[in-house]
Amino acid sequence: MAMRKEFAGIKLEDGIVKAREGEKRKFSQTFDLIVNIRNIDLKKPENKFSKDVILPHGRGKDVSVCIISDIIPGATTKTDVEDFSRSKSAAKQFTKKHDFFVCEAPLMPLVGKILGRYLGPKGKMPRLLPPGKDPKSIVDETKKSIRINIRDTPTIQIAIGSEDMQDVQIKENAEKVLEEIKKSLPAKAQIRNVYVKTTMGKPVKIGVL
Repeated sequence: MAMRKEFAGIKLEDGIVKAREGEKRKFSQTFDLIVNIRNIDLKKPENKFSKDVILPHGRGKDVSVCIISDIIPGATTKTDVEDFSRSKSAAKQFTKKHDFFVCEAPLMPLVGKILGRYLGPKGKMPRLLPPGKDPKSIVDETKKSIRINIRDTPTIQIAIGSEDMQDVQIKENAEKVLEEIKKSLPAKAQIRNVYVKTTMGKPVKIGVL
């Protein structure tokens, strides 16, 4: 069966190679996956979603994970969070400093009340820290994770790796993300097109079967 016109594009692995051909930079660029969705009504709250996905090969770059807990040594505590209510600038700086947040259930309401206005728009609302779970394991999982968000626009752009990674690793990360997006889309919604790009590079259109 012929591929629909809007799905026309080169193979994912070839797109990754082509994206690498751009101008080299003095830093390791991130590989981004851009996914445009069609037939999705985002005026309906039930069509919006946020989902954490663990990448098979990680992000290729280290990320900062903040644990909010009154039990775990060295974690950000309830008192620390309460202090942010007295300084908007400190709260903003704190939420920018970390890429992900993990929080104990009892402290979730407080975090939402004080920091939600800064975390929500950035798609950084905390993941739940299950009781009794080894915090190191959840931090390790979180460092390999990305968060897929569909809120106000039918476009998803997320990091799937870095230039330091092998092409096959970036490809398998991208395939995992596309698989999870397809699972999460509401009825009738479909992927319109997909692009891969480096931080400073031009988007390369790929085909989606």
